[in-house]
Amino acid sequence: MSALLWLLIAVPLVSGAALALAGRGINRAAPALSVAAVLATLGLAVAAALLRPQASAPLFSGMRAGLAVDGLSAVMVITVTAVTTGVLLFSTAEFDQSENRGRFFGLMLLFAGAMLVTVTATTLPLLLMAWEAMGATSWALIGYWWQQPERVRAADVAFLTTRTADLGLYLAAGAALAGGVGSLRLDALPQAASPWMHVVTAGVVAAALGKSAQLPFSFWLSKAMQGPSPVSALLHSATMVAAGAYLLLRLHPLLAATSWAGPLVAWTGAATALALAIVAVAQQDLKQLLAASTSAQIGYMVLAAGSGSVAGGVTQLVAHAATKSALFLAAGAWLTSLGTKQLSALRGAARRHRTLGAAFTVGALTLAGLPPLSLWAAKDEVLAAARAQNTALYVVGLAGAAVAAVYSVKALWYVTRPLPENAEDGYDTEQHGTRHIPRSVPLPVWALTGAAAVLGVLALPAPASWLKQLVGASAEPAPAVWELALSAGVVLAAAGTAWWWSARPAPAPRTGVRWAQQWLLLEQAAETVVARPVLALARALAVFDDRVIDGAVRQASRGTMAVARHARRVDDGGIDAAVHAVAAGTRQLGRWARRPQSGLLHQYYAQAAIGFAVLTMIVLLVR
Repeated sequence: MSALLWLLIAVPLVSGAALALAGRGINRAAPALSVAAVLATLGLAVAAALLRPQASAPLFSGMRAGLAVDGLSAVMVITVTAVTTGVLLFSTAEFDQSENRGRFFGLMLLFAGAMLVTVTATTLPLLLMAWEAMGATSWALIGYWWQQPERVRAADVAFLTTRTADLGLYLAAGAALAGGVGSLRLDALPQAASPWMHVVTAGVVAAALGKSAQLPFSFWLSKAMQGPSPVSALLHSATMVAAGAYLLLRLHPLLAATSWAGPLVAWTGAATALALAIVAVAQQDLKQLLAASTSAQIGYMVLAAGSGSVAGGVTQLVAHAATKSALFLAAGAWLTSLGTKQLSALRGAARRHRTLGAAFTVGALTLAGLPPLSLWAAKDEVLAAARAQNTALYVVGLAGAAVAAVYSVKALWYVTRPLPENAEDGYDTEQHGTRHIPRSVPLPVWALTGAAAVLGVLALPAPASWLKQLVGASAEPAPAVWELALSAGVVLAAAGTAWWWSARPAPAPRTGVRWAQQWLLLEQAAETVVARPVLALARALAVFDDRVIDGAVRQASRGTMAVARHARRVDDGGIDAAVHAVAAGTRQLGRWARRPQSGLLHQYYAQAAIGFAVLTMIVLLVR
């Protein structure tokens, strides 16, 4: 059984590493090999979900690297591998052989492997390793077109923002050890001694909110849209941004162990769901609209985690993954074909490419939360738990659902307009479009869209009860009939108003619109509050290092050199002179001692007589 779990993570990681290292050398075969690898991984994921294997290996003293597939991770491994399969099938037609396809498909598989480790890890050290691998591969994928500086900078912003939040997991690990949780098992974290348990919780919450692009970290997701569309479809809808929400759902007992974490997480999710929905309404770029809506929709998963609705959060996660990945792929196909992602230039795009347009229409209606599609039912599961906690949470979440209908209908209104006569004038704003969509593209888009439409069955009484038992949350509240009717009425009214308003746009405050278009100025705030002070501190420390520390070192070296010069003078003029004097005296004595050595016998007798006379006188004098 454990071999199955090791294979589940080894297949994407090993095949991804091989493709990434081969690079252009395997350009022709890379798409087929990656699809074969992900299909094998999908099969292994289904088997793992059914068999629930566990595995572990020694890692550090007293710690093990643990993996397990339980009810929650069973849903996640299938979701991750299924979406990855659809995205890679789409990508086979997205990149021609002029691109480094080996590197792209390899990085995508590496990311999927890291995500699978994340959702199956049972110990914090292993989760941390996978968390870091996700961040590194996402940076490489966002900056895939590294020759363009703006894309590299966008990748840097996304990486540094999430990386800053990720430090919370290191804080949590250290606090858990200090609190007596030596094994660092995830299920043991709530047992940490106080006050360390609160530090563990704070670290986990910070890391999760950053990875899931929740307030105040949401702006990095806007920058991440500089990456290829398949990257957005995989990382920024179904996997990486969902990882933070998954972690909060997984560690709900840790949130419940404190009095403050649950409400904080719930209110952050609700605020993000509403605020980023407003941001999405203001966008004129389709990918930016979808990105802002991703933050908003994940806000409901975070709200679910804070409200104790694990099953509702999982339903929202799965439904959103299918919906948003399909919409991102459709947006990417139009970008490749028409060379633009501006809504004004995409008028009639759904009519020009009808198969793709139909899929986008279903996806947009699902994103709007219209009944009976999946996100309508999923949101109501979350809102029922929110209402049980706090009526104000329910009201904010319901308002976010209404605004979600507005931005979804806005996108749909543009792409379904009659095709303008001068449509070509608006194309090619981002790149030169091909003006056609490969035949292989609609299949994965429709597969994901179909799943998005029907996954609402998970909120029906019988499937909902099964899912709650699967994730161990059978006591969660279910939405009442009046709640379903109220949310349906609110969403339908908002959607109708948005359609009418799109045809007759009303003036809006320019300051508010500009504020929303720039993602609430969150990036500028981060630069002002964090980046600039950190850089200023770094410059001050550099000056201190140059002028004080280095100056002290330089002065010490100058003093040492002065002492050395003085010691040399003392050595040359004193010690060496004395040594030379002793040597000269010794030489002189030697010369004197050599003179009597003449070899003449009578001189030796005379010297002996003189010596004997001297000794005799000494004896006489001493006596």
